[in-house]
Formats: sequence, C-alpha cells, structure tokens
Amino acid sequence: MVERVIAACDGAAKGNPGPAAWAYVIADGAGVPQRWQAGALGHNTNNVGELTALEQLLAATDPGVALEVRLDSTYTRDAVTKWLAGWKRNGWKTAGGKPVANQGLIQRIDALLAGRDVTFVYVPAHQVDGDPLNAIADKAASDAARTQQDAGGTAADLPVPDPAPAAAPRSRRTSTSGATAKSSAGSSRTLAARFPGTCPCSRPYAKGETITKVGTSWGHPQCAQAHA
Repeated sequence: MVERVIAACDGAAKGNPGPAAWAYVIADGAGVPQRWQAGALGHNTNNVGELTALEQLLAATDPGVALEVRLDSTYTRDAVTKWLAGWKRNGWKTAGGKPVANQGLIQRIDALLAGRDVTFVYVPAHQVDGDPLNAIADKAASDAARTQQDAGGTAADLPVPDPAPAAAPRSRRTSTSGATAKSSAGSSRTLAARFPGTCPCSRPYAKGETITKVGTSWGHPQCAQAHA
C-alpha cells in the first residue's frame, strides 16, 4: 500500500496577465517522478495558473493517501494554509471587506482538501540546487503557457528543466584598503575611496574620489602613471 505521494505543482503566465498554464508532476514516496500533466489557460494571471495547478493535482491524486505538495507560490500556500479559514468566516471577504480574488478556484481547492492529509512545502524557484520536481513542473507550465497546448506523460518523457541561472558575479568588492572596486579591465584597478586620504604626491583625495595603487600606497590615477 502506498503510504505517501510527493508532488509539485506550478503555474505560469507570459506577461501576467498573458498566455497562462498550469502543471504538476507526481512522484512516489521517494520523490521519483511517475507522471506529469500540463494544461493551457488562455489569457490569464500567474495566480490563476498556480491555483489551477493545485486544484488539478488534488483532483488527480488519491484522497486516501498522504500527499506532500511542493510549490514555489507563497500566494497559493498562504491562501490555503493561512487565509482560507478567515475568508470563510468573513463570507469570502478579505480583511478589508473586498471580495476574495479567485474565489471559485479557492472554494474548489477547499472542497478537495476536506478530510485529506496534505502537507505544503515551499521551495524557491529557479535555483541551481533547487527542488527537481518543482523544476519539472515549472518547465511544463512554462511550455504550456508558451504553446497553449495541453501535455502530459510519464517518467519516460518528463520535461527537461532549463538550467537555472548562475549567480551573477559581483561587480563591486571591498578592498583591504577600505575602498570599493569599480573596474579592473584593461588597466590598473581603480577604486572609489571609502575614506579620505593622502596620495604619495602629498595631495589629498576625498571620500568617493577615484583612486588607484601608487607604488605601495593609494592615490590619484595620474600619479600612478607618473610613478610607473
């Protein structure tokens, strides 16, 4: 007997609102993907995509089996774990008295959650070492939003996630002299002085002024050229 199912769901909208879609991937208790599904939503918002993905996932899984849902939408997570009870008490109005957005979707999710053992796990999106199920669901939703074509399959034909972007190199760094690096390409490195000081030429430089190495000290770039 299956004791637990792990799954991920995600939504996408190219433009928000724009061409939108939903997707989910269902794995076994060890997190190994078994099947996936994605569906187009026409012109819609990202939040509708996220909520629809959860609705479709809940409808596609056995309500008698514990379910772990991984998702990168804090809106969806908070809607069903933090805000739902209050919305119901307030007659589906927000604390500010406005109608709850996407009420129909959230009500259907509420009905699908009734009596079920469901755990929600937030996972950050687009991380180099991120959650693999989330990455698959993200790719499936993005493709369906772009093509507006429904899709689905098994472990044999899972969507292949795009590589997560590596962290951009830091363009500024602090030197041991108390200055911040500005450029090092093609010439001696120049810095924005963090504190006022005195160049070896005996003339001062101000905080924020461009300086560079002059011998073993720091000073005016023109003095470095003369020193060289």
